[in-house]
Amino acid sequence: MSFELTLNNLLKSDAHLSSILKTVETLDLHDCWIAAGIIRNKVWDSLHNIKTETNDIDVIYFDEADTSIQAEKILEAKLNKLMPNQPWSVKNQARMHSKNNLPPYLCSFDGIANFPETPTAIAARIKQNKIELVAPYGIQDLFTYQVRPTPNYTKGSPLHPIYLQRVQEKNWEQTWNRLRIFV
Repeated sequence: MSFELTLNNLLKSDAHLSSILKTVETLDLHDCWIAAGIIRNKVWDSLHNIKTETNDIDVIYFDEADTSIQAEKILEAKLNKLMPNQPWSVKNQARMHSKNNLPPYLCSFDGIANFPETPTAIAARIKQNKIELVAPYGIQDLFTYQVRPTPNYTKGSPLHPIYLQRVQEKNWEQTWNRLRIFV
């Protein structure tokens, strides 16, 4: 079975994740996805036969017309009303490039491509009852327990210290002991 099909089945079979995907779809935002840790952790939990707590639900979208943090907070409030007591974190990728002094992103795909590590650089959404995935670096690292920096975060780049700090702070191998972390 392909990694993509496996991920698709994991997302569909998990009632909580399915609810999240359907709730986010109701926002009807342009280029909107759930991304990063919620997907990564679900796969690693599945591969390690454990269940970890959801510490955040990253929702990303792209809207050049309103890049205010206030707009993101309004969307978080809507999500909290639709699906209460969830750790929603909404970020407009049209403004996120400035966080690391990168050129402006053109879409959510650009934002995902600039996440620090490959198994986190993945997103999913549901459209008309079909799950769509985007993974600029593929999903093989996610399923083969490999954590690598994405191109802007590789050794020698100005952003590499951010990658190293995340790896240290997240301490993923403590929870998922099969991981191989590349520096």
